[in-house]
Amino acid sequence: QVQLVESGGGLVQAGGSLSLSCVASVSISSRVTIGWYRQAPGNQRELVADIGSGGSTNYADFVSGRFTISRDVSKRTVYLQMNSLKVDDTAVYYCNATKWALNPKYDRTYWGQGTQVTVSS
Repeated sequence: QVQLVESGGGLVQAGGSLSLSCVASVSISSRVTIGWYRQAPGNQRELVADIGSGGSTNYADFVSGRFTISRDVSKRTVYLQMNSLKVDDTAVYYCNATKWALNPKYDRTYWGQGTQVTVSS
């Protein structure tokens, strides 16, 4: 079982910045991908960015260089730095962990409780 605790959401004006944190209850240095997803009202949950256990990163097209995902393995923490925020970035942001097993049928996915990000115009 993996527990994820997000923090750092809040209210910010358009053009501002926020930094989200996700602390995992297990090591994130091996066979784990940590991702940030978001879900706005009426929309499906979508990937924002993720980072693999080797440090490789992946971003959604809409990020357009505005967000940066990073991690501190020693703290079991993944960060999402969000700059140049837009009203359309308003959503609940969720941390996700996928543990990759040697046998894919044992892969598991876990979710945090989510943190609200509201961007005002």
